[in-house]
Amino acid sequence: MDVFVILLSAHRRGWWPYYAFMATVGALLGGYITYRLAEIGGEQALEKKIGKGSAEKAYKRFEKRGFLTVMIGAMLPPPFPIVPFLMAAGVLHYPRKSFLSALGAGRAIRFFVVAFLGHLYGPALIQWVGKYYKPLLYLLIALAVLAAIAALGYFKWYRPKRQREERQRGQKVEAWPIPGESHKSDIPKSKNTG
Repeated sequence: MDVFVILLSAHRRGWWPYYAFMATVGALLGGYITYRLAEIGGEQALEKKIGKGSAEKAYKRFEKRGFLTVMIGAMLPPPFPIVPFLMAAGVLHYPRKSFLSALGAGRAIRFFVVAFLGHLYGPALIQWVGKYYKPLLYLLIALAVLAAIAALGYFKWYRPKRQREERQRGQKVEAWPIPGESHKSDIPKSKNTG
């Protein structure tokens, strides 16, 4: 999103407040969807996504300073993970108005700063990108291929192996299907003792 805001603000320099506003609105919608899904999914969804230890840290940080946690997290650029804090807000049933206010304030600060920098330095940035267009394009293609290979490895080998281990331990397994396997019951079959 930051890259698009910078490029758009550099291309149409007078429109930078509009691009910042629209990016903020989009971030609010995406954040609210994450909040609602976590609210429905509960603690297990968050702990499954980020691990029990990280979830506990998020809960503690959130209980002390929920508004600031969401707002500061929303201002920080990637690779800072905002999703655990958005999910923690949903899991802990943080008030929606406070959540949306914190997320909106943080994202607005971030995107207005990014758009303004794109407005100021955009032409020089576009000229630099134009100069190194081919190497950057090849780098992005290579990163996309690596991400696709990683996703394939996760969904084809790692995740099914982890689910089989969970079934063997008698744990409940995620409801969505494993690619390449037929739909099986998530509940392990009891052994006949008879």
